[in-house]
Amino acid sequence: MLNSLPEKVLQCATIFMSIIIEALPFVLFGCLVSGFLHIFLTPEKVNRIVPKNKILSILFGCFLGLFFPSCECGIIPIINRLLEKKVPNQTAIAFLMTAPIINPVVIFSTYIAFGNSFKFPLLRIGGALFVAIIFALYLAYFQPESILKQISERTQKMTHDHHHQKKATVIQKIGESLIHAVDEFFDTGRFLIFGATLASIMQVYVPTKMISTLATNKFSAILVMIAFAFVLSLCSEADAFIGSSLLSLFGIAPVTAFLVFGPMVDIKNILMMNRYFKRKFIIQFVGAVTVLTIVFALII
Repeated sequence: MLNSLPEKVLQCATIFMSIIIEALPFVLFGCLVSGFLHIFLTPEKVNRIVPKNKILSILFGCFLGLFFPSCECGIIPIINRLLEKKVPNQTAIAFLMTAPIINPVVIFSTYIAFGNSFKFPLLRIGGALFVAIIFALYLAYFQPESILKQISERTQKMTHDHHHQKKATVIQKIGESLIHAVDEFFDTGRFLIFGATLASIMQVYVPTKMISTLATNKFSAILVMIAFAFVLSLCSEADAFIGSSLLSLFGIAPVTAFLVFGPMVDIKNILMMNRYFKRKFIIQFVGAVTVLTIVFALII
């Protein structure tokens, strides 16, 4: 029966399944972490951990991924929970932007993908810090209001119930964390499915040759690689191998843009962000990441 389907439909289905299989474990992990943060992390504990100084709080968020590695596929629910626990905007978003890049697994995979060379891991880390620090500084000094959508009545009720169950046993708290994680998983998972569907359709029906012919100079090549990163929606732990295969065709700067932009902005992430963040912030985020990535790629 499947053989009767058009070839492009089968290609879409294959790419869709590969994205889902690759991303689903990380989304599940992110939702589990979110559930435990919801139950065990109080605003008081957060205030003791995060530096009061805005600059230090940004650096804290930037390097948190070294100790708390997370793929971009599962980090959105974690960021939402941290912001609900009153983690400063600049700290949480710096973590969102850098954790999928500045973590041991991704650094090592990038090192291996580019022939055991430190050049591209360092360029990738430098680009992530450049983009994240500048945007986080904007949030720290010019965006004091909440960037989250209104907390739902259900979430408010769960938070209220949690505050009245502080004497619950550890086993009860673990049970509450798992229940919350399951709810979060089904809420977030639907956006992953929509994103994977859209990404697979674009990969099959947008001609690669047509896009590659646009790369007539350094600037246009950077734009093309950013578009590739957005459309392909790869996991940050695997995208370096795709980037290395395109190095001879596009060059160092465009491939670096691909490695920096993809983990911060892609189709599935935008749809998952839309579940939690205000639309105005998402537009600012995508615009800033795009411009800053281009600037960094042009100056290296």
